[in-house]
Formats: sequence, C-alpha cells, structure tokens
Amino acid sequence: MDDNLIFGRNAVMELLKSGHSVNKILIAEGSRDGSIQKIFSLAKTAGVIVEFVNRDKLDRLTGGHHQGVAALAAAADYSTVEEILEHAASKNESPFLILLDELEDPQNFGAILRTAEAVGVHGVIIPKRRSVRLNATVFKASAGAAEYVKVAQVTNVAQTLKSFRELGLKIVGADLTAQIDFRRADLSGGLVLIIGNEGRGMRRLTRESCDLLIKIPMVGKINSLNASAAGAVLMYEIFSQRQHDG
Repeated sequence: MDDNLIFGRNAVMELLKSGHSVNKILIAEGSRDGSIQKIFSLAKTAGVIVEFVNRDKLDRLTGGHHQGVAALAAAADYSTVEEILEHAASKNESPFLILLDELEDPQNFGAILRTAEAVGVHGVIIPKRRSVRLNATVFKASAGAAEYVKVAQVTNVAQTLKSFRELGLKIVGADLTAQIDFRRADLSGGLVLIIGNEGRGMRRLTRESCDLLIKIPMVGKINSLNASAAGAVLMYEIFSQRQHDG
C-alpha cells in the first residue's frame, strides 16, 4: 500500500482529530476497548471507512507496533463539492467537472489529473467506496497536478449528479455503446464529464443519470482506449468548445 500509513492509538486518534483526509482505518479483529471505541466513533463521525482485519495483517504492515489500529491517510486533503463549485465561480467560469465512476487504477487517475490541470478542469469527483484514492502513486503519475486539481469524494454518485443537474449542469457520459460521436456533441457550458471503470465502464445508475452519452470512434483492431487516454481526448474537445464559447 502506498497511502501514508499511520499506526498506534494516539497517532491515529490525533490524525482523525486533525481533520486531515483519511482513506481508511484498519482495526484488529477483537479490539473493542475504550480507546479503540473512541477511534471507531471518530472515524464514523468523519465518514471514514473502518475495516476490521486480521492482526497478522497489521503486523505485516507496521512491523508489529500498531496497538491494534492503523490509518491509511490520503497523500493530500480532499476538497468538497461546494469548494469545487466555489472555485469555478471565483474564476467567473461555468463549472467544468470530471466524475470518475469507480475508476481503480492509480496510474489512470494520475494521468487524468494531469490532463485536467492542463485544460482548466475545476475539480474531479470520486466515490468514497470502490474507487482509486489520492495516494503516492497517483501523485507521481500526475506529475504534480494532484497538488493543483481539487478532488472531492462523495457517498452517493447518483444523488450528486442529480444535484448538479438541478444547478443547470449537463451530465455527459463516455460510453463505448453511445450513438453520438463526441465531435458532433454540444459540450459547451457547465458540464460534468463521467469516465467509468477501466473494464466495466459506467454503472447502470450512473449511465441513467446522464443527459448525453458520447463515444470516441475508432477504426483499429483494439476497440477501446484506456480511461486516461479517452479522458484526455474528451477533455480537450470540451476545452476547445469552451474556448470558442468564451
């Protein structure tokens, strides 16, 4: 694991109290005493995932000095969706957002952040569960862009997309089965571009939340681009249309 690993009861408790972004808390199975209960409560209040694991796993991760608990801290603090929207407003620009629907590969995530920074994306949104997180691999792959692009985690993707639509944003999904060539689509104005999982694409509920599905036409023997390459093509088309729009 290449998250920042913090272990020991006092260290983990202080980490949670600090408000720093934490990806996951690992608690040894059978640990239920007072300070562990306090850590569990703090994690739940903060919306941090708690996983009960075999004590041997914690021993391997920490060299045996864990006191029954460890935390996988994010390499950087996450933003909120509200902060991302405020960032767009502060620049007097219509929001340009990316939503990654259960993307799993940190290399892809880093490459997407690198392109996002280059084309002026205001923020990237990821689900809290079953998704790649901000970690050291992502930072390296992003060539530093992860320091500058705001990333927010959300609990419910469908609900988040509904709130974006209520704000007047267009929800656009990249989908291999789509009928519309991305070059013929209107991608101007406030927009959320959704990039799905590397193998499965978007989930059904996410796809059903889209106002528009677009595809990248291909004539080669390989019938798909990887997520970061597809994302780059689509982000630059959106960037181009926004330039002409402005």
